[in-house]
Amino acid sequence: MLQELGSRIELWKHVARMHKISLTCKCSFRYILESNSFELFFQYVELPNFDIASDALNTFKDLLTRHEDAVSEFLISHYEQFFELYKRLLTSDNYVTRRQSVKFLSEFLLEAPNAQIMKRYILEVRYLNIMMGLLKDSSKNIRICSFHIFKVFVANPNKPRDIIQVLVDNHKELLKLLHALPASKGEDEQLDEERDLIVKEIEKLVRLSV
Repeated sequence: MLQELGSRIELWKHVARMHKISLTCKCSFRYILESNSFELFFQYVELPNFDIASDALNTFKDLLTRHEDAVSEFLISHYEQFFELYKRLLTSDNYVTRRQSVKFLSEFLLEAPNAQIMKRYILEVRYLNIMMGLLKDSSKNIRICSFHIFKVFVANPNKPRDIIQVLVDNHKELLKLLHALPASKGEDEQLDEERDLIVKEIEKLVRLSV
């Protein structure tokens, strides 16, 4: 096991060097995204070596926030592959991985260049179910970050019928979770307003379903 970990660390050093080059050269950047090396990030962020895991997570964020047009193009063409891998981070047993991945996703999806990706993401029941699960997390920070993604599913004026059905079927538990949602310092008022709007929208869906 130690030998395997050592091999992974050495491989990570090589990937990290490639990443530093990619940040300054768009051609190299595209190569990283399209290569098998990119999938390694999903493994390295969960390594027991904290330094490597943290470095991998920061590198992963850098890759997805540089050269926005290239990232958007990549995610549109590799949507299924990417978000299936990302789902593993969101449901990880590792608290730090779970917290950082949901925090980053809540920021990333709401960025203007990623609007097309976000619109596709919020049509998927499987990802709604993940956010509903994270609303139950024992971590206050994870619950708040997941709410910021969950609210987009609910606020979407063009919700598919299967999304509406999940919200209606689970409305009692969802309303309970939303009312228990903790407010974060400095954004209490805004969070309360958004929560109230989402609660009203779910209640409206329930009324319309009767």
